[in-house]
Amino acid sequence: QVQLVESGGDSVQAGGSLRISCAASGYHYCWYYMGRFRQASGKERGGFAAIATAGSTLFADSVRGRFTISKDDAKNTLYLQMNSLKPEDTAMYYCATGFIFTLGTYGYNDWGQGTQVTVSS
Repeated sequence: QVQLVESGGDSVQAGGSLRISCAASGYHYCWYYMGRFRQASGKERGGFAAIATAGSTLFADSVRGRFTISKDDAKNTLYLQMNSLKPEDTAMYYCATGFIFTLGTYGYNDWGQGTQVTVSS
């Protein structure tokens, strides 16, 4: 299975930017799709972005135009650039790998530990 380590979460002011990463590793490492999810306190975990190995992306309306997802295949790392952050973006952010190109949690089987992003007004 794929091992995922997330880092880069922080506390920022509204309107600010932050980049978080998800590094993948494992014996015979490979993945088909990587999803980005977040879970605010008291809320269900929901997907907001996904990327395929070839580079195709999916975005939820809530983040489209503000968040950018990219990957560095040589480093086996996924990057999430978050701009124009809003207080409602405050959540624990997770990455996951799976075999269905979707924003739904059902499409993913290996999950990272998460990193906290807090946006203050």
